[in-house]
Amino acid sequence: MRIAHEEARVRVPATTANMGPGFDSFGMAFRFYDEVSVRPIIGVTSVRVEGVGEGVVPTDDDNLVVRALRAGLEAAGAPQAGFEMRCINRIPHGGGLGSSASAAVAGLMLARGLLSDPRALPLDSVFSLATSFEGHPDNVAPAVYGGATVAWIEADGNPRSAPMPVDGSLPVTILVPPPATRLSTEEARRVLPNSVPRADALFNTSRAAVLMLALAGRPDLLMAGTEDRLHQEYRRDVLPGSMAVMDSLREQGYPAVISGAGPTVLVLARLADQTRFTLEQHGWRVLVPGIDTQGARLL
Repeated sequence: MRIAHEEARVRVPATTANMGPGFDSFGMAFRFYDEVSVRPIIGVTSVRVEGVGEGVVPTDDDNLVVRALRAGLEAAGAPQAGFEMRCINRIPHGGGLGSSASAAVAGLMLARGLLSDPRALPLDSVFSLATSFEGHPDNVAPAVYGGATVAWIEADGNPRSAPMPVDGSLPVTILVPPPATRLSTEEARRVLPNSVPRADALFNTSRAAVLMLALAGRPDLLMAGTEDRLHQEYRRDVLPGSMAVMDSLREQGYPAVISGAGPTVLVLARLADQTRFTLEQHGWRVLVPGIDTQGARLL
């Protein structure tokens, strides 16, 4: 296999995971994208970052997108090169919208775009390799395939995913807290217990089934389908502002959940103007992107 194209460009959607009761399994993609372009060069790799992470993320071979790109080329049996890369980043880092999964998927998709035959790196391989970077497949699956997905790890350690039926017109609202409010996935996981009461496990099993029905076209079930006892309440002390916003919205009848490991809040509905105004006055960024049904795409 060889590198056959002088340039490749990709856009990858932001994603949510841990949706309500779907801890480590349910994910969804949004029409809110990072865009990355790359050119093979003779010389040292350089990365220009614009937007989120500018001046912070690595701009050489340590960049996550570059590392994923090289992993994709290696998996396809293609030669390595130096790269000139441009990243236009919109997805918040450490915000619960899958920024690291999107970066890994972007690099692997760029490898596909450079190859003489992209079939040497099929989408299922992109999903598997990106999961090895990310560690959990629930953000990776919607980033690769789009829509709503359920993802899991097989007994042999291999990641798997499947699409969940979803009404593509379902309104979604993403509430991004002020920039100073960030939380690493590792920190968010440290507060979770090693075991939970049997009643809570049974509760989430039923609510996950209800959420599947709700996403497929039963919006009347969204409030019940977004209830959770496995992860959100345990994170209250490390996500006080986000949990307070989520609680307030749910009291008003909005199906709100913590997005990923937080601190972003996802609402599976459109907010009233006054509610949106109040949140913006308190420094929250309100996005209404819609659901992405295509996943990562070479441009």
